[in-house]
Amino acid sequence: MTTSYDAIIVGAGQAGPSLAVRLAGSGMKVALVERKLIGGTCVNTGCTPTKAMVASAYAAHMARRAGDYGVRGVGEITVDMNAVKARKDAIVEASRNGLVEWLQGTENLTLIEGHARFTSSNELTVADNRIAAQRIFLNVGGRATVPVYPGTEEIGYLTNSTILDLDELPAHLVIVGGGYIGLEFAQMFRRFGAEVTVVERGARLLPREDEDVAQAIHDMLVDEGVAIRLNADCISFERRGDSKVVGVSCTQGEPEVVGSHVLLAIGRTPNTDDLGLDAAGVECDKRGYVTVDDELRTSVPGIWALGDCNGKGAFTHTAYNDFEIAAENLLDNAGRKVSDRQTAYALYTDPPLGRVGISETEARRAGHSILVGKRPMTRVSRAREKGETVGLMKIVSDAATGKLLGAAILGVGGDEAVHAVLDLIHVGATAETLRRAVHIHPTVAELLPTLVAEQKPA
Repeated sequence: MTTSYDAIIVGAGQAGPSLAVRLAGSGMKVALVERKLIGGTCVNTGCTPTKAMVASAYAAHMARRAGDYGVRGVGEITVDMNAVKARKDAIVEASRNGLVEWLQGTENLTLIEGHARFTSSNELTVADNRIAAQRIFLNVGGRATVPVYPGTEEIGYLTNSTILDLDELPAHLVIVGGGYIGLEFAQMFRRFGAEVTVVERGARLLPREDEDVAQAIHDMLVDEGVAIRLNADCISFERRGDSKVVGVSCTQGEPEVVGSHVLLAIGRTPNTDDLGLDAAGVECDKRGYVTVDDELRTSVPGIWALGDCNGKGAFTHTAYNDFEIAAENLLDNAGRKVSDRQTAYALYTDPPLGRVGISETEARRAGHSILVGKRPMTRVSRAREKGETVGLMKIVSDAATGKLLGAAILGVGGDEAVHAVLDLIHVGATAETLRRAVHIHPTVAELLPTLVAEQKPA
């Protein structure tokens, strides 16, 4: 027997629950299917738990720096990883339970636990049950990519999910991957007290960022005691007694790093390989991401893909925007498009990096004649007053049109201050509009008009 719905949503990540409630509120009979945990990556293994742990690491770091602020009587600082984990788990559980209660209390909405697989373009199976709908939305997220390196399966590696289960401090954490996830964990565990080494195949960290921004982050981590091995051209793994050995280089430097734990942080893989997409006729690209158009429609009419699985953004905020696009276009004929949103994200090291629009490098590559304003955080009053002067601010505009193109703020409050530029880019404002704005003193954002005034050809 097949149970019919007006809409089926597969996956309860950032887009799924909000979409389910919105559609149910419009009078549709909706099924929301989740194979694991309500809330998806963000609530369970991503934003919520990691930022809770970043907060614990920041507290430890600032306690060690108490003397810099004239605070005396602070003894040796140690971190209780069991207590850190308990705090993180409590925050995650509260967030997840809140979502579950919201969904269970929504009229016209049925929560189904299990693994959904397509049998046709409008029908799926979940265990022994068959469900069908003319509208199906995929919000299945992604998982850590596991590389095919020699010895990978022999060492007992960690991923961004399983590292959250640690309740004891690693003696030496070796992180393979110098991207956003790897660097957040690198600084976090160094501040907890672990020895940390980052192994990166590339010539520098964060290849997506401008070289000066990436170098500032590199120097910041090294100053805190994180070892960084670049140009790792010979990565391999070996278990040696209780230790885990990571092969780094075949040509230069120490050929290996010996650690107690290994974290693999080299990217994400969409959870699309076991959904039976072939049976539905849904097309994917060579990396496994569901192919969608500018309104998130797949190759099959009546099927949409939202969030990490569509390759249009790997962030909670882009997934939520996907929900808004799909729901408003379906219910309100709003004509919203993925291409309308601006690139925006943050790296949650301390200090954080807030990024919007395109970088200086990307602007040049796109053929823009650009103006660049740049200032180190040592010249920002708010940063000096807080004693947190690591980083820099940069703003980029088009020299011909005056349009704002992008900004990078690596510094205290950078993840918040950068929104002032994001909003102006969103409405197509010029740099001159920002220059004339009067911002509050003392803040980090108050320097944005000054950066525009100081822009020079680059």
